[in-house]
Amino acid sequence: MKKSLLAMLLVMVLVIAGCSNDAAGPSTDDSTLQNVLKKKKIVFGVAPGYFPFQMSAGKGEFIGYDIDIMKKMGEELGVDVEFKQFVFDGLISAVQTGEVDVVVAGVTITGSRALAVSLSDPYFKTGQAMMVPAGDTSTKSWEDLDVKGKKIAVGIGTTGSLLAKDIFKNAEVLDFDDFPLAATAVVQGHADAVVYDEPAIAVWNLQNEGQVRQVEGLISVENLGIVVKKNDFETLQWINSFLDSYIDSPQELASRAEWFETGDWLNKVVED
Repeated sequence: MKKSLLAMLLVMVLVIAGCSNDAAGPSTDDSTLQNVLKKKKIVFGVAPGYFPFQMSAGKGEFIGYDIDIMKKMGEELGVDVEFKQFVFDGLISAVQTGEVDVVVAGVTITGSRALAVSLSDPYFKTGQAMMVPAGDTSTKSWEDLDVKGKKIAVGIGTTGSLLAKDIFKNAEVLDFDDFPLAATAVVQGHADAVVYDEPAIAVWNLQNEGQVRQVEGLISVENLGIVVKKNDFETLQWINSFLDSYIDSPQELASRAEWFETGDWLNKVVED
């Protein structure tokens, strides 16, 4: 009986100890931040072609507003920075499987995405806009093109794609691997319009002056966030703290001016 009582007490102690550990909060073993600090390298997922946030400059080099953010994050952490390129639609799964540590790629904060991954506080406010061929002088809004026979180009997996498929009931929505391919379809006459983030459309309009026209106004307004794996609260807290100190700092303002207020960098971009 005494041995049996002793065994029962030992089991109770172990159970209580286990509960105490749970109450102390989740282990940091799965924290991306801790893993990054241990390996002294952070791997970012990128999808170049989202002007002016991230573009390819050839030979594995990337440039743009998002790239500046990622480099600054690496600098703040004191670790090396590595970029892995994906089609935009593959970025979420890359975070989920651990192929990349963090994604900074103009990802719009939405409820559906928050079910799959965790997203930071907003780092940029933008919206969906529409661009048409320069010869189309009659289109004033997306409703003008929602008729049978019209084709709307979008980047697969983007917010623009989701929005277009929701609002266009009669026009056909065509998916392309990225925004440059979707925009090129408009220039070449294979599509009647492209729906995408306003900054990228504004830059493309500047780059292809006389060939395309940005339709005035926004279709929707949205916030962009940084992506980490689901419930990685330690990493998320660090990123939000980083954004609090970085956004509107002299370095961030200089980056914003470089990429959004001039087109001097356009000749550095290499189209894949």
